[in-house]
Parts: sequence; structure tokens; C-alpha cells
Amino acid sequence: MVVEDVPKSTITDDQIPNRVIEDDNNNINDLEEGEILDEDDSSATSKSHTTAIVHQPHPLENSWTFWFDNPSAKSKQAAWGSSIRPIYTFATVEEFWSIYNNIHHPSKLAVGADFHCFKYKIEPKWEDPICSNGGKWTMTFQKGKSDTSWLYTLLAMIGEQFDHGDEICGAVVNVRNRQEKISIWTKNASNEAAQVSIGKQWKEFLDYNETIGFIFHEDAKKLDRNAKNKYVV
Repeated sequence: MVVEDVPKSTITDDQIPNRVIEDDNNNINDLEEGEILDEDDSSATSKSHTTAIVHQPHPLENSWTFWFDNPSAKSKQAAWGSSIRPIYTFATVEEFWSIYNNIHHPSKLAVGADFHCFKYKIEPKWEDPICSNGGKWTMTFQKGKSDTSWLYTLLAMIGEQFDHGDEICGAVVNVRNRQEKISIWTKNASNEAAQVSIGKQWKEFLDYNETIGFIFHEDAKKLDRNAKNKYVV
């Protein structure tokens, strides 16, 4: 699969296992991808044998689930988060690209839609036990301008590029009338050092120059639009 180069947030080479081939003497020879055994090499298999390189899937450190909150399913009478549905869980690089290349990007989603990518078995809800004591960093983009930043955020997360990646629950993109927002949810809002590290690295990965703030979920639950950011980077 051909993938565009992505600065900083790409999945690193050390996460990709070496391909190996066993010769007739059960020796293991490391091969670069696409390398062909020289027929004159004494360690190569005989000319009568055809050797094929099997492309093994590249597992991620964590499994992740995409969730979708359909705006047409929302209503004022419904409990918050009741319309969120899991779409697909992936555990390899190949599965991620297979899904990502066949779903709508934020600019193509309907106004009011929320699209999440969270670690497997963590629900994108304040009530989830792992999320309940956490908070979120948020970036704001002009309408239709968050597609690339959403991709880079996903790659940074699933590629374990954050120094405190164990603190991250997942990310969500919110599509609204005049803007789009991307947020990263974390586990322990009171761990200031970890949260600030995540916020700073996220800005670096996306080359985002505006100030971003971190809000505790406990404050967000109060539905106070004037709630102050606890941390700012």
C-alpha cells in the first residue's frame, strides 16, 4: 500500500518486524523488503526451489476502535452519548489503512457528527471508568480544514509517538457549523506533567501554532461554557 510521507507522526521502522526466510539448512537470513536471494550464494536455496517473501501484518502496541455518533440519531430527550456506536476495531497497521481509506474524513461528515478513535474497551464517554478522572486537549480548525490534522493525530496515537502514550484514551473530531474541533482525551487530569507533555508534543506533531487548553472532564460536565482551562501550552 502506498502511503504519503507523514512528518513526525509516522509509525517507526522499529515497530515493523524483519521479514525472514528459512534456507534448506534451517538458517534464518534477514532480508530487506523486496530483496532477492542470489542464486550463486551458497546459503541460498537450490535453483529448483522458488522462495517467496510472505508479508506479515504489522501489529500495533494497542488495539483501537472507531466510534461514530450520528447527528441524525441525536435528540434532546436522549441521554448524552446514547447514540455513540462502535464501528470497527483494528490491531495492525494494515487494518488501520484499510479502514481509514474507506471512511469519510471530517470534511465530508455531516454537521453535528462526532467521530472517535479510542483504545479498545475504552468507551468515549465521561462515565467510562478509565476516562472519568481525565480531561482533554482541544484544537480548533476552520470548517473543512481538519482532515490532515485528524490523520496526523491518529498516526501519532496508534504509532505510540507520545512520551506519555499510556495516559491517552483516544481522540475525537467534532464537526460543527462553523468549525471543527479535534480533542485528545487522557486518563489522569491531575497528572499535570504528563498532560502538559502530551499537549506540547501534539502541537509539534501537527505544527499547530495556536495556544491550546486542557479541561478536566469534571468541569466539562457542569456545562459551563466559561470553564477555564487548567493547563495551557
